[in-house]
Amino acid sequence: MLRGLYNAAAGMVTQQRRHDTITQNIVNLNTAGYKQTDSVQRSFPEVLVSMIGGNAENPNRTVGKLNTGVFAEESLSLYKQGALRETGQSTDFALVSQLGLVDQATGENVNFDASGKYIDRNGEITYRPEAFFTVQDENGEVRYTRNGQFQVDDQGNVLTSTGYQVLDARNTPIVLTGQSGNLTVNEQGQILSEAGIPTGVTLGITVVDKPHQLVREGNGVFRLDAANGDGSRLLAAGDNAIVRQGFIEASNVDPSQSMVELTAALRAYETNQKVVQFYDKSLEKAVNEIGRV
Repeated sequence: MLRGLYNAAAGMVTQQRRHDTITQNIVNLNTAGYKQTDSVQRSFPEVLVSMIGGNAENPNRTVGKLNTGVFAEESLSLYKQGALRETGQSTDFALVSQLGLVDQATGENVNFDASGKYIDRNGEITYRPEAFFTVQDENGEVRYTRNGQFQVDDQGNVLTSTGYQVLDARNTPIVLTGQSGNLTVNEQGQILSEAGIPTGVTLGITVVDKPHQLVREGNGVFRLDAANGDGSRLLAAGDNAIVRQGFIEASNVDPSQSMVELTAALRAYETNQKVVQFYDKSLEKAVNEIGRV
């Protein structure tokens, strides 16, 4: 009986975390460059159940396996391209990237699924590389973001909406000089002079080969831990990615699907709650009535 009570309680905690994750996505529907987060639920390690007895050759006869509930193991970010929204602001930028890979075994282009994952014939998983703007936080650490809502301060520093320094292709903070604070960039990310001539400075755009290893820090910023290896490189000439000035990338959260999942999480939570109440009444009856006999 207690096993069922624990399973239901674990289900309630899991659905609560699922609900929190979906709520976070809904709150960030209008956040530029926000990437949807999905909650992953998995069962606890399966426990073998055996019966004592049986014949002499098999005294412990296995009757099956029993899961001991589920839990919200982790949250995964979905890096699919968000829709572009035109703002007309010269300091707003959006990355449009559809980076691809070639299957070394077949020589064909890899077809990634909606989550940006590909499983080959040997069962090996490959993730689609993703491009990010390269920025620097207040501690001088390199970070990555898809939020291209930049601004230029009085000293000509190009900053993110949260005040991080925007880096160029040499990982150096971009400082505009002699341009009256104007920022013009072509589709290759090259910063142009007022005459439309490349200045030799390019927006720092980093390609992360394994984006599932990125760690979300908040405010649309991610980091790549050294423990996972470098796993990043500068955007190359042949990569299918361009910069759109005067646009921002909207959140890739699907509001309709999020509301469906939110309702499903609520219903599942209520179901587990009723199971807990049932076990509570059963235990009360066992203690207060059967225990008196």
